[in-house]
Amino acid sequence: MERVEFISAESTHNPETGERTETMMLNMGPQHPATHGVLRVVLHLDGEVVVKAVPYIGYLHRGIEKLCEHITYQQCLPYTDRMDYLASICNNIGYILSVEKLLGIEDDIPERAKFAEVILFELGRIESHLVGIGTNALDLGAMSAFLYCFKERERIYDILETVCGARLTTSYPRVGGLPLDLPENFEEVVGNFLKVFPETLTEVDKLLTRNKIWIERTKGVAVINAEDAVSLGLTGPALRGSGVPYDVRKAMPYLGYENYDFEVPVANDGDAYARYLCRLEEMHQSLKIIEQALENLPDGPYIADLPDIVLPEKELTYTKMESLIRHFVIVYEGFKPPAGEVQHAVENPKGELSYYLVSDGTGKPYRMRVRGPSFVNMQALENMVQGSLVADVIAAIGSLDIVLGEIDR
Repeated sequence: MERVEFISAESTHNPETGERTETMMLNMGPQHPATHGVLRVVLHLDGEVVVKAVPYIGYLHRGIEKLCEHITYQQCLPYTDRMDYLASICNNIGYILSVEKLLGIEDDIPERAKFAEVILFELGRIESHLVGIGTNALDLGAMSAFLYCFKERERIYDILETVCGARLTTSYPRVGGLPLDLPENFEEVVGNFLKVFPETLTEVDKLLTRNKIWIERTKGVAVINAEDAVSLGLTGPALRGSGVPYDVRKAMPYLGYENYDFEVPVANDGDAYARYLCRLEEMHQSLKIIEQALENLPDGPYIADLPDIVLPEKELTYTKMESLIRHFVIVYEGFKPPAGEVQHAVENPKGELSYYLVSDGTGKPYRMRVRGPSFVNMQALENMVQGSLVADVIAAIGSLDIVLGEIDR
C-alpha cells in the first residue's frame, strides 16, 4: 500500500442497532511522490475502502493572473510557461492567440508562423502525454514504460532547444508570429523524430496495453461516466475517456486545424485504462498532424509586419534612430489593444485551456483569468475514488494527469 500519514479517526454509533463504525482519516501528501506535485488528499477510510476523499490545493499558489495585470502583454508570456510546465509551448501559443484576437490581427499572421506553431503545439502534446503515461505507469510499478517515455521526451526537448534555446520553459512565440525564423535544420530534426518515435510508441503499447498487471490496476478503476464528466466540466482525455468526443481543435478550430486530417480518440469505459488509451492514440494523431504541417510548411515571413506591435529587427534597432525609438516604446510601454474583452480556448494536452483578457486601452491587461484544465479536472477525484481502495487513489490521480502549477496558478 502507498505510504500515507495517519491523522485521526472518527466514529459513529447507531443507537437502534448498537453498531459502532469507525472511519480512519489518512493524509496523503502533499509530500507524497504520487500526488504529482504539492497536492494533499485527506482520505476517509473504512478499512482500506475510501469513503470520502477531499483534495486540498494552494501550496504552490503564485498569483500569476494578478501579476500579469501589472506588466505588459508580452511580459506575461514567461508566466504561462510556469502553469502546465510539461507543455509550456502549448500554454505560450494559447496565450499569444488570445492576445492576437484581442488586437484583431489574426488575419495578419504569416502562414509560416501558423504552420510552425501547429508543429510545436503537437510536439508539446506528445511531450505531455509521454510524461502522463510514463509517470502513471511508474506510480503503479512499471519502470520500463517510464524510461521509454522519457527517452522520447528528451528528443522533443532537443527539438525545442534547437528552435528557441530552451527546453522546459520555452517562452518562444511572440504576438504577431515568431521572434526568429525556424532553424535551417528544423525540417530535418522533426522529420527524424517522426521516423524514430513510432517505434518507441509501439514498445510502450506492447509494455502496457495488454499487460495483465497494468490492466488490473487501471481497468474498472477511477470510473466516471459521461454525464458526471460533463457536469463537472472535464475536458481532454479525462472527458474523451468517458465517451464524449469533445475537442477544441474540432469544435472551435484555431491555427487552421480544420484543414488537417486527424481523428479525436474516444473510449467509453470512463476508467483509468480508457484515459490511457486516449492519450496513447492521441500521440498517433499528433504525428499525423505534424507530418501534414511539415509537408506544407511554407517559406516567407515568420512574423507580421505590424510596426506598432512587433519589435523591429535587431539590425535596424542598432542602426536606425526611428527603429530604436519604436523598440523602446514597445518594450517599455507595451502595445495598446483597443478597450474590450476576449476569450480564447485551445486544446491543451490535459484539456481545454482558455484565456480571458480585458483591455482598458493601456499596455497592460486590466484583467487576466485562466481556465486551466488540471484545476477543473481535479474536482472529479472524489467522485472517481469513492468506494475504491487506497491504492486506487494513486491510479486515479495519475490517470487525470494533473500538474499543480496549473491548479495553483
